[in-house]
Amino acid sequence: MSLLWTAQAMVEAMGGRPIGVLPQGITGISIDSRTLKPGEAFFAIKGDALDGHDFATAAVKAGAALLVVAEGKLPALGRITTPMIVVDDVLEGLVKLAIAARARAKGKIIAVTGSAGKTTTKEALRHVLSAVGSVHASEKSFNNHWGVPLTLARLPEDTDYAVFEIGMNHPDEIRPLVKLVRPHIAIITLIAAAHLGHFRKIEEIARAKAEIFEGIEPGGYALLNRDDAQYKLLEKLAKAAGVAHVVSFGEQERSHVRLLGCELSADHSDIAVGIGSDRIAARVGAPGRHMVQNALAVLGAARLAEADLAAVAEAFAGLQAEVGRGRRHRLAGGITLIDESYNANPASMKAAIDLLDRTEPAKGGRRIAVLGDMLELGAHAEQLHGALADLIAPTATDLVFLGGAEMAALAARLPPQRLGAHAANVDELKPIVLAALRPGDVVVVKSSKGIGFSKLVDALIKNFPVEGESQRRA
Repeated sequence: MSLLWTAQAMVEAMGGRPIGVLPQGITGISIDSRTLKPGEAFFAIKGDALDGHDFATAAVKAGAALLVVAEGKLPALGRITTPMIVVDDVLEGLVKLAIAARARAKGKIIAVTGSAGKTTTKEALRHVLSAVGSVHASEKSFNNHWGVPLTLARLPEDTDYAVFEIGMNHPDEIRPLVKLVRPHIAIITLIAAAHLGHFRKIEEIARAKAEIFEGIEPGGYALLNRDDAQYKLLEKLAKAAGVAHVVSFGEQERSHVRLLGCELSADHSDIAVGIGSDRIAARVGAPGRHMVQNALAVLGAARLAEADLAAVAEAFAGLQAEVGRGRRHRLAGGITLIDESYNANPASMKAAIDLLDRTEPAKGGRRIAVLGDMLELGAHAEQLHGALADLIAPTATDLVFLGGAEMAALAARLPPQRLGAHAANVDELKPIVLAALRPGDVVVVKSSKGIGFSKLVDALIKNFPVEGESQRRA
């Protein structure tokens, strides 16, 4: 396996003090002793709940070639003989290594933010760009003050494309991260009512997301959703930040990457897209109108990154929804489970309900929505949860099961024949839903991650397994 970093380059980048005979280099970087692979460096980051220094011995047993530790913690590590690089602060050392990684990077750098669709768009970029070159991208949702520098520090020097997800729930969170990433292309997927508990109005969310413009490389691109009500504000903020090129995607006729046609099916979408004088046809393997919008952003980024668009368009057919973000499971009895349990806000709730509406149940089956609280909406929570009734009303949804205190507002507005049950939490709701399902049903599970609806997804897969299929949510 090739080296990610030489030990000498790490010492120089972090301004660290070596202890012991350092290895020639390391093959990767880990901050978790449970997933560390032999030959990797272990960074003993101190988090809010856990201190990585407490797991240094476990990292050594797992095969760490090198430890990066804090000067103040060194006395407690006296018995460890594995080579170390000692720094004042481990997270700060990781940031310095991230800066060095960005300085040596040769490929196109893409950053993605937005109120919904960040991870989905990042994973779609990873998938389609892999058809035309080597790709490095954030793991899972590594999009915060440690996830972004970790992803950067892991960036191999010769990667063709690198994709970074950048998240926030407060102002001034994106700004320092995007200045590390320094993208050539920055995408804002959508501005929606997420994290309203930390903002007074949606325009403030747009301004916080617009911090991403401040890190775009000279001559770079802002890629914006022209169908978004906040487009004009974002375009103005991009220009004010000195972004050289503002490019738009959407169905709106002035979009640079324009949706010309779209046929939505239960398990895929067929799209026709105009980019300049080119007309591109593609089958998007992951279903849903929201996935089509994400695909437009991906096609736009691929064009701006000078990738082979024909190969990229062809690669869309193999795209699958991620776990917790629309992944489908065919369960026993012809039950279709749509797992949307990772996150939720009003915009993504609408996408999930629309996806349920377009999915045909088997004979005798019903469309069932299992919905949990949307978090971080603050004073707007009651109104926004209640308003979900207006999204559900015109659809063919047969039954709605609700979990969480905030969902009381929706329970009060649903017709009695549509409300299956409202429970205080996922543990109370789980047996109710399991008992209610019958052959042929289509069920979508949607909530904010903190509500724990992934446990309900696991229970459904366990209780209605498909013969020969793994019961693990891979």
